[in-house]
Amino acid sequence: MFVNKNFGFLNIWRFAGFHAIWLTIWATMVTVIYEFTAAEWFVIPFLPLAIIGTAVAFYIGFKNNQAYDRLWEARKIWGAIVNSSRAWGATIRAFVSNHFMDAKVSDTELNAYKKKLIYRHIGWLYALRSQLLIPTPWEHISQNKYVARLAEKRMKTFGVGLHEDEVTEDYLRKFLPADEVDRLADAKNTATQIIDKQSQDIRKLRENNIVDDFRHMELQNILNDFYDHQGKCERIKKFPLPRQYGNMSVVFVGIFILLLPLGMVSEFARLGDWGAWISIPFTALVSWIFLVMELIGDYSENPFEGMGNDVPMLSLCRTIEIDLREMLGETELPPPIEAKNGVLM
Repeated sequence: MFVNKNFGFLNIWRFAGFHAIWLTIWATMVTVIYEFTAAEWFVIPFLPLAIIGTAVAFYIGFKNNQAYDRLWEARKIWGAIVNSSRAWGATIRAFVSNHFMDAKVSDTELNAYKKKLIYRHIGWLYALRSQLLIPTPWEHISQNKYVARLAEKRMKTFGVGLHEDEVTEDYLRKFLPADEVDRLADAKNTATQIIDKQSQDIRKLRENNIVDDFRHMELQNILNDFYDHQGKCERIKKFPLPRQYGNMSVVFVGIFILLLPLGMVSEFARLGDWGAWISIPFTALVSWIFLVMELIGDYSENPFEGMGNDVPMLSLCRTIEIDLREMLGETELPPPIEAKNGVLM
């Protein structure tokens, strides 16, 4: 997530500035041909070009709206995960007690139950984050060599290093019981199996009368909420913005950029001897604006990609970890995740 209020010139240039170079070259080539040849067939009327531009703008607007909707839905899901996680910690602390037992359990044993259930949930958070960062075929890191290299470079620029990241493995070993780490880590869906293990443990609490039927159902309902949140994240991760919209938008922008100088040069030529040359910067600027609108949607449609537009999952995991460990009375807490190069991950 970008945290700076505004993008500076260098940030804009790094994102899409180099496109202005080839756009200017294309506009210059058309102008040179127009000025030094008699190829009048080379130009087109501006009216059909304006109609094409309007249609492309509407199409890009639709794509960007859908991309933003995916991003915002992902953020709302993780907001719900934060709320449900706090509820889980508070409910575990309140419900796991001696209230329903004839033979009382020591406070040390009760605290061990609470810590195990809360720590395992923290492990679930980091496991879910790790699973959501696994690249899919339609994400930038999985594309051709140039796009993949650019995506990897941007990850390193932001200080993320997500795909060589060992945070998840370290956190699983820290927060899961030692006898569960290898089995859960090797599962096809680690996050799912962690919640299932939580469910089995609260069933044992019910069998031992540490919680009653009502409390058992309430705890299970919170676990069901976690399954619901996880499923919503997986829906966004595993089902892309329909490629007929994503890909055809690129095609339409490319066609518009290809035709734009053919209409602009003749319009500006009416201004006088130097009018055709003045069309070059204006053509490059209009083309660049359309291209940047396309790129914004393209880089926003996958909110779990490991890029700067992502939902800040690592930061949210750390926030929840701090809250839950503080509920357990711990004082040696990790610091919140800080933004790097203007990006909070």
